[in-house]
Amino acid sequence: MTKAKILVVDDESDLEFLIKKKFRRQIREGLYDFVFAGNGHEALARLQEETDIDMVLSDINMPEMDGLTLLVRLNEMSPLIKAVIVSAYGDMGNIRTAMNRGAFDFICKPVDFDDLEVTMQKTIRHVQQLRDTLQAIKENNILKMYVDENVLNFMSRREFETALTDNETIDGTVVFVDICGFTAITEREPADTVVRLINKYFDVMVKAIIGQGGYVDKFMGDAVMAVFREEYHLDRAIEASLAVRSQIEQMKEALPGQPMFLPKVSIGINTGEMVSGNIGAATLRRLDYTVIGDTVNTAQRLQSTAKAGQIVISEATYEKVKESFHCERIGEVILKNKSNPVVIYEVLE
Repeated sequence: MTKAKILVVDDESDLEFLIKKKFRRQIREGLYDFVFAGNGHEALARLQEETDIDMVLSDINMPEMDGLTLLVRLNEMSPLIKAVIVSAYGDMGNIRTAMNRGAFDFICKPVDFDDLEVTMQKTIRHVQQLRDTLQAIKENNILKMYVDENVLNFMSRREFETALTDNETIDGTVVFVDICGFTAITEREPADTVVRLINKYFDVMVKAIIGQGGYVDKFMGDAVMAVFREEYHLDRAIEASLAVRSQIEQMKEALPGQPMFLPKVSIGINTGEMVSGNIGAATLRRLDYTVIGDTVNTAQRLQSTAKAGQIVISEATYEKVKESFHCERIGEVILKNKSNPVVIYEVLE
């Protein structure tokens, strides 16, 4: 286990003393590095100063900014940092509010320090998995951009050739997210404004996708294609889509001589089997590690039927998630290359 940096947020000074005492061996051996803050405002300042913090242990009842407010700000700042609430206010209302605001776990005071360490280790492992996923995405993007000598500097030729032929059929979920009305922006605004805006929106989307363990397969104009694999991939894809919609709709942009631009997204989600592999032209040495198949095509066509602010799924997908998410039937639509009409639903929450 590598050294983990943990921010403890509590206005009770005796907690700092207890933590340093209970974990003195682990601190001495370099397993944990604790930093402390007295309230949410101080915690945000420490997070700005120390960008290598892995997790947060936070009380609820604190002056200036409480722990539940801190959770909201923390999610806005970085989806990779996970928080565990440590509080004497362990009623179900506080627990539910904390979990709904993104808390990774909840521990009641007085603190059982053995339980606390198990929870810390579990949280740190989860954070490391998210960071590993992010690193894999970065490395995959390098492969997408440079299938030439630059990649061979990182990999042996045999590893490279193996990677190019590593094709498989997988079960997963595909999400297409389109920024509504952005084409009009590209037609009337300067290039610098267009690029700045779309990168700003894409950054929000990517953080929400990575936060749920997905990865961005590609950017297509003003749209994003994301893929989710492994356990609960459909649920995580919908959670990410809800987060994208919510966060994008909170943004607004003042453009010179134009009404305030209030961005919205339309989203299509589909789940099932797809082929994963390197697709492209070997002659040009341009290959894109991606997913293809009817599941992918249908996700894109579902997105094309979605109106601004809608998350659209098929009836088959609805049957899988109807007990977990509130959905509403839209009706029948004709999708390209589908012989029969398809019943679609909108995910509301």
